[in-house]
Amino acid sequence: MRSFAAVEAFRGAENLIRVVGHRGARGILPENSMIGFEFALETGAHLLEFDVVLTGDEIPVITHNHHLHAPTFRGADGQFLTSEPRIRTLTCAEIQRYEIGRLDGASAYGQRFPDQAQLDGVTVPRLAELLNLVSQPQHSAAYLMLELKSDPDLAGDAAHRQRLVDIIIQEVRTTGLTNRVLLHSFDWNLLAECQRQAPDIPASYLTQLPENADDVGEASSKAISPDFTGQESRIPDLVSEAGGRLWCPHVNDVSKQSVQRARELGLCVAVWTVNTSADINRMIDFGVDAIVSDYPGRVQRILSDRGLYWLDAGDASRPGAKEKDQKKMPLAAQQ
Repeated sequence: MRSFAAVEAFRGAENLIRVVGHRGARGILPENSMIGFEFALETGAHLLEFDVVLTGDEIPVITHNHHLHAPTFRGADGQFLTSEPRIRTLTCAEIQRYEIGRLDGASAYGQRFPDQAQLDGVTVPRLAELLNLVSQPQHSAAYLMLELKSDPDLAGDAAHRQRLVDIIIQEVRTTGLTNRVLLHSFDWNLLAECQRQAPDIPASYLTQLPENADDVGEASSKAISPDFTGQESRIPDLVSEAGGRLWCPHVNDVSKQSVQRARELGLCVAVWTVNTSADINRMIDFGVDAIVSDYPGRVQRILSDRGLYWLDAGDASRPGAKEKDQKKMPLAAQQ
């Protein structure tokens, strides 16, 4: 099996579990924002997960839903939205007139993140902005888990699928980041198109079983995910058969046995979205490769307390990385 640098960046090892900043660091800073991405990178979460949608003028922007998300978008009057226009009906310039730096604390979604900073002047970034950021020499250790959002209304439109993939891949290639990106989605037809157009970029397969409730205030993935009924135990095999290199299951869908099976198939396993201490510890015990979290610092703290690493020994950001015995000494013992 071909080795991809972007997959190996997410792969764990003995005493090493990777930390992935989910939408940057959504628990404490505005989601899918440049300030959130910059914070995650500066604090040693060099692996970033984020969402990409096309605007009406075919500009890839980083936002989760296919519509403006009322609990996070404010208009020119400073008020949170009461309606949610579709992203594809707006130009990039129109979308960037909205602010996304605050959460509506009265909404069910906003109540999930009471510690998120409230900022002004934060707008939806273009994909190119994040690609340009991680292209800088100081972020050479950064790798990206780029989720292509599949619009349920267009999921059966092959021409749209081809165009979406083509535009995003061209942006990645233009910035020279082909070796540092995973193409990531719940829509396996979309991932098949990614592999057809860019066999040199690895595919990451997201899964969520239908019995697990959708997160409050978020668009559901279930309309565009495969039907796993009767095949739940074979999901790692299905990912491998589809050509996937990384499996990204929901935190409540994974077990020690499924992680072991994925390992036997050569898959890297990164679990989403792991926020509570109990779930973080459970994923560590299962031996996953990577933990995707809204609170990357929380994951780092638990790994540290358990004597585990999240960075390679040679990473300059890792404490004591330049010391010759770094590989032998657990992080907790150095502190």
